[in-house]
Amino acid sequence: MRERALRPARYGPPARLRPDVRIDVRTDGGRPIYTITPTLSSPVGSVVYAHGGGWVNEIALQHWQLAAQIAAESATVVSLPISPLVPFGTAAEVTERVAALVVENRERYGPTCLAGDSAGGQIGLSTALALRDDGIALPVTVLISPAVDLSWSNPRIPEVQPTDPWLGVPGGQVLSDLWRGDRELTDPVVSPLFGDFAGLGPLTVLTGTRDVLNPDAHLLVAKARAAGVEVAFTEIAGQLHVYPLLPTREGARARRVIVAALREVVRRP
Repeated sequence: MRERALRPARYGPPARLRPDVRIDVRTDGGRPIYTITPTLSSPVGSVVYAHGGGWVNEIALQHWQLAAQIAAESATVVSLPISPLVPFGTAAEVTERVAALVVENRERYGPTCLAGDSAGGQIGLSTALALRDDGIALPVTVLISPAVDLSWSNPRIPEVQPTDPWLGVPGGQVLSDLWRGDRELTDPVVSPLFGDFAGLGPLTVLTGTRDVLNPDAHLLVAKARAAGVEVAFTEIAGQLHVYPLLPTREGARARRVIVAALREVVRRP
C-alpha cells in the first residue's frame, strides 16, 4: 500500500487492444471513466465493469482485454470507472459512484448491466443491491470470483486456503479493514453477502475450487436462489481465483459464457 500510494500504477488502456473497438475517456469528480465502444456493429445497451485487484491494485491488462471482448462480441458499450483505492478510497464512496454511473448509462445507452471480478465483484454486487433499493433491477450482474464477505469468517476457507496459490486471508483482512471505512464489515455496502437479495436482478457467478473465495460463492448462490433470484452458476474444479481472466482454455470458455450472458440481456427486446 505504501508503494502504491507513493508511486501510483498506471491505469490507462494498452497501446494495442483490438482493432474493432474505440476507447474514449472523460473525468467525473477528477476520476477517469473509460468507455469502450464496438466499431463494427451498432451497440445496444451498456455494461459497467468494476475491476478487481484487492481494492489496492489498479486495473490490469487482463481487465482491459475482457472489457474489449465484451464490447466487441456483445455489441455493447463497456464503461470502466477508475476508482480510488485503499488507503484513499472506501466501499461506500465507490459504490455510490458506480451506482451513479449505471444510472447515467441507462439514460444514455439503454439496458445496463454490471460486471466485476474479485474485489470488483464486491463492488458490483453491493452496487446492484443499492440500485435495487432505489427501484432499479439490473438485467444481469456478472460476478467473477467475487469477494462477498469481507469478514473472512466462512469456516470452509481454511480448508481451501492450502490449495490457493494466489490469495491469503491475512492480507485480505488488512485490505478489507481499510476498505470498509467507517462501515461495519457486515454492512452490505462492504460485504454484500449480508444484504437482502429479494428483488435483485439475475446473477451470473463464476468460480474455481482453488480459490479461498469459493466457499462464499456457494453461500451467495444459495442465498440468492432462496430469495427467488435467478442465478447461473459456473464452478470449475481445480481452477484458480479469477480464472476467466487467465490465458487458458478454461479461461477462454468462461469468457464466452460471460459474453453470451451479457449479449443476451442487453439485446433482449
